[in-house]
Amino acid sequence: MKFAVLFAVSAACLATTAMADSRILVQSTTSTKNAGLYDYILPMVKIDTGITVNVVAVGTGAAIKNAMNCDGDVLLVHSRKREDQFVAAGYAKQRYDVMYNDFVVIGPAGDPAGIAGGKDVTTAMVKIANSKSKFASRGDDSGTHSKEKSLWAMAKVDQAASSGDWYRETGSGMGTTLNAAVGMGAYALSDRASWGAHANKADFKIMVEGDQRLFNPYGVMLVDSQKCPNVRSKEGQIFIDWLISAKGQAAIASFKLDGKQLFFPNAE
Repeated sequence: MKFAVLFAVSAACLATTAMADSRILVQSTTSTKNAGLYDYILPMVKIDTGITVNVVAVGTGAAIKNAMNCDGDVLLVHSRKREDQFVAAGYAKQRYDVMYNDFVVIGPAGDPAGIAGGKDVTTAMVKIANSKSKFASRGDDSGTHSKEKSLWAMAKVDQAASSGDWYRETGSGMGTTLNAAVGMGAYALSDRASWGAHANKADFKIMVEGDQRLFNPYGVMLVDSQKCPNVRSKEGQIFIDWLISAKGQAAIASFKLDGKQLFFPNAE
């Protein structure tokens, strides 16, 4: 009888330890981490699921490449076209909507291109180019960089032809690029969360916002075990299920910075 009781207790302890030791690696865009979202929600994930979530925060292009190299269990990024390509290539079976926010164009109070208060982002891009006002680009194949390039294309501006002149590519993440923009008095495109969390704003302000073309959706995907046999599929799916559950969506909605909501849940 004592043996049976001891065995049962030991088995329960082992099960608890196994759950406590469960961990996954998420390849993620930088905006979610830099804004503080993971610091806010991951302790909740740990309490509810027992899973420790480790995050590698890089540009979307690098995150996708890392996931394709099987260096990660879950991918959470914001570049819808490339996310769909990731699924189509067999690296994930499904993409899940998780949340959204928007992009904004920020710039110095002096506003040399005269774009402040605008609602048409392509008109703003044309004004920046025509006035040869400095523009700081991430230039790093991130989701933000991809969006920026698409906006130049919509505006029919060949910004790359002015690289090194008024168009400056940092080849760096959002925080570094925003610091560079502030340092040189340049405009820049930023996701709203990163700009909200950025400390070094100086006299910079949001110049253009509200254009539907600045919509910024985030998707989450479980890396497919047929492509990457070492993927922790069970734990990764539990994490995704938590994110898109009513509790996870409420947690995302309740995350605020200076009283402002930075991400808006949209899981179906």
